[in-house]
Amino acid sequence: MNPQDSSKNAAELAMPPLIERVLKPFAQFAHTASSGGIVLLACTAVALVWANSQWAASYHHLWELEIGIDAGPFAFRSTLHHFINDGLMVVFFFLVGLEIKREALIGELASFRRAALPAAAALGGMIVPAAIYAALNPGGPGSAGWGIPMATDIAFALGVLALLGDRVPAGLKVFLAALAIVDDIGAVLVIAVFYTDRVDWVALGLAGFLLLLAAAANRAGVRQPWAYSLIGLALWGAVLASGVHATIAGVLLAMTIPSRTRINEDEFLRGAHRSVDAFERACGPETTVLTNQEQQEALLTLETLCEQSQAPLQRTERKLHGVVAFGIMPLFALANAGVPLAGGEGGAALWTPVTLGVLLGLVIGKPLGIMLFSWAAVRSGLAALPGGVTWRLIHGAAWLGGIGFTMSLFVAGLAFSEAPGLLTEAKLGVLMASLAAGLAGAFLLLRGGSKAS
Repeated sequence: MNPQDSSKNAAELAMPPLIERVLKPFAQFAHTASSGGIVLLACTAVALVWANSQWAASYHHLWELEIGIDAGPFAFRSTLHHFINDGLMVVFFFLVGLEIKREALIGELASFRRAALPAAAALGGMIVPAAIYAALNPGGPGSAGWGIPMATDIAFALGVLALLGDRVPAGLKVFLAALAIVDDIGAVLVIAVFYTDRVDWVALGLAGFLLLLAAAANRAGVRQPWAYSLIGLALWGAVLASGVHATIAGVLLAMTIPSRTRINEDEFLRGAHRSVDAFERACGPETTVLTNQEQQEALLTLETLCEQSQAPLQRTERKLHGVVAFGIMPLFALANAGVPLAGGEGGAALWTPVTLGVLLGLVIGKPLGIMLFSWAAVRSGLAALPGGVTWRLIHGAAWLGGIGFTMSLFVAGLAFSEAPGLLTEAKLGVLMASLAAGLAGAFLLLRGGSKAS
């Protein structure tokens, strides 16, 4: 064979298929840390434009569309909006629960010393905004929204940091991520305790039994995703029937997902070497993997070893990130961010106590609370600033904590589910505050990062 033909054939074999070359830019985008925030921002813009256009009626009619299934004695009917908020968002909260468990086991919340600074910052970032909101809404129907400015949107906040790249140290990213995780814990507790109108104790007891069943499955060594999915679906139904918001089921189920590997590193390496050696011995000039039984068995063994060397918690979290970041959260934003901005209901909502309470709580309360409690934790000796992180950078990150968005919109929907006018006011406050906090935080971090360097 001509050497040129051989090199040409080798080059053709090395070249990835057309579909991979076409999808490569999209795959690279999906693996960028800021991509989820960009998609979320785009869907928010679409919702705002749609809700303020001549097709605004179609926007509202779409989310009130009734969907459901009827299967014998089992029937489920809901609007598309409620299905997203009470159903799909369970997966978002499940992912939040997985992140909380991971951080508590091996992350920034694994020891008191490491958790002290972000925990103190998150506590201040919850107490001060809630106090500002309560001061502006001391009574009446608007007082129920005190939990709205307590939240931080981890996707948007970390997305802004990712866009800044190497201008901010890694320690600041770890601090903000841990702060947002503790913030999520607080938000989940607030939802479970304060935004539950009634409790059906029989259904709640059933939910407790199902949670124990999932924990027992973990203890027994069950690692198959389908088993926890079935238990989780039943748990969701029980929590929904109990009166506690159904999304809490996601966090509870996440606590039962196994975090241990079945084999350790040495066992994996020994088994992997044996499998690779067996695969190599079975190679022959007249055979392919498709027809070679020994090679197929070696690959299957290697695949099993890979599965056993990974914790189900870590594997599940990795698989869900794309679904949540590019599917569920953008859909939630599209369904919830459509607020009329000019004239009528939206124009009148600009200066109401609810709008101002949310706006000032997130834009003033969040940075103030995070800074005050962080300073107190460091000053008392309970915590120390991460390496390479200055107070200027903490100040910038504190402003990013004021990006409430996803969780704030979610809590607003719970607080004002029966008051559409107040819900519009709260959403308007969330959107304005998130935009202002994001821009201010990015500006301060750019200045603080350049001076630190």
